[in-house]
Amino acid sequence: MSARTRALSFLRSERLIRTADRLVLRRRPTASSGPDVLIAPPGRGNIGDQALVEAFAESVAGPVVVVVRDRRDFLVPDHLRGRVSVLPLPALIYGTAVGRARDLRRLRPVLATANSVSIIGADVMDGAYVLRASVNRAALAERLVQLGWPVRIIGFSWNASPHPAALRALARASSAGVRLLVRDPRSAERARSDGLAVTETADIVFLARSRDPEGAALWMPGERPYALLNASGLVSEGGSALAEYSRIVDDLVSRGLDVLVVPHVSRPGADDLPLCSAIAERGHAEHGDRVRLIPTLLAPATIRSLAAAARVVVTGRMHLAVMSLMSGVPAITVATQGKVEGLMDLFEAPELCVQPGEGLDVRVIAALDTVLAEGEDSRARLSERVHAVTELARQNVEGLDEVELATTVTR
Repeated sequence: MSARTRALSFLRSERLIRTADRLVLRRRPTASSGPDVLIAPPGRGNIGDQALVEAFAESVAGPVVVVVRDRRDFLVPDHLRGRVSVLPLPALIYGTAVGRARDLRRLRPVLATANSVSIIGADVMDGAYVLRASVNRAALAERLVQLGWPVRIIGFSWNASPHPAALRALARASSAGVRLLVRDPRSAERARSDGLAVTETADIVFLARSRDPEGAALWMPGERPYALLNASGLVSEGGSALAEYSRIVDDLVSRGLDVLVVPHVSRPGADDLPLCSAIAERGHAEHGDRVRLIPTLLAPATIRSLAAAARVVVTGRMHLAVMSLMSGVPAITVATQGKVEGLMDLFEAPELCVQPGEGLDVRVIAALDTVLAEGEDSRARLSERVHAVTELARQNVEGLDEVELATTVTR
């Protein structure tokens, strides 16, 4: 290990990060009715992350300050401008202790009047992706609650094998008074077995109110019924993926459905677009305009409107499933980290969860047999669960100044 690597490792150590928190942060001056502060997930190139931030902002009534790594990571849609501002703090979660201290000093004036602090937990709390970021989020939550702010970690999954350091950091945050809001029953069971005090909720995206029917109509195949298909860059690795997804496309077309192939994430290391493009290209060669690629990442509001009008969705991305299920549309979803199983538990629909790996096409087609044979009965059964799941999701913003969820925002 080089001297530079050793120095960076020291500067990024949990001990030094916590030291920066103790030295820079000050006790909350007074209770305030200022902005709700939201620590955002990574964003940029991820429709799910954008949807999480928008759903929080749409669910609270007052001003919101969204803390991001870079101003380009999130787009503030028109209906939220004037109430939502973005504060770039590039080193707060991912940097060294020196960068953390610098960013905390920039955050202090915002905290001085903040009503609350919320952290989007999603799938970034158990150390499965970037361990030090998981630990740093938990450490920040712990210190802020110790200094008097109400702090919550919103709607996160907890896998069966969390990293010990992530578990220790989250346990300390919970003991200090941070509210831990997990988003499915399986995550709740795992977290409790690991000794964490958690509240079971549902994904906050179930609270999202904005829709974009005009934007969605630009991609719809006229009056013909259609399916949305997404192939995740994370769970669709290997030479057989293209062939398997092509067989799924063939099956959907044989059932009288057009197929819109839609990427959900497009960024280095987790890019859906290459495989989605290849699937659409092969499908178009075989079926012509019955198979088309949406070659860009759409806004969450557009995705929700597009999914609501689909007959069925096949996806490797959980938030595409969430934005389909909220309209009662069956979403056959490839399982990752146990979070999909928990989502489908909420809808009492285990048949919508399929395992990745060889034979994926066989499992998806079997699920299609079940779902499409049920037809409107399947949609009705899912729709019956939407209200209960939405009420669970409301707990993510319980105690904040909530908006009336019955109002739909049309973009």
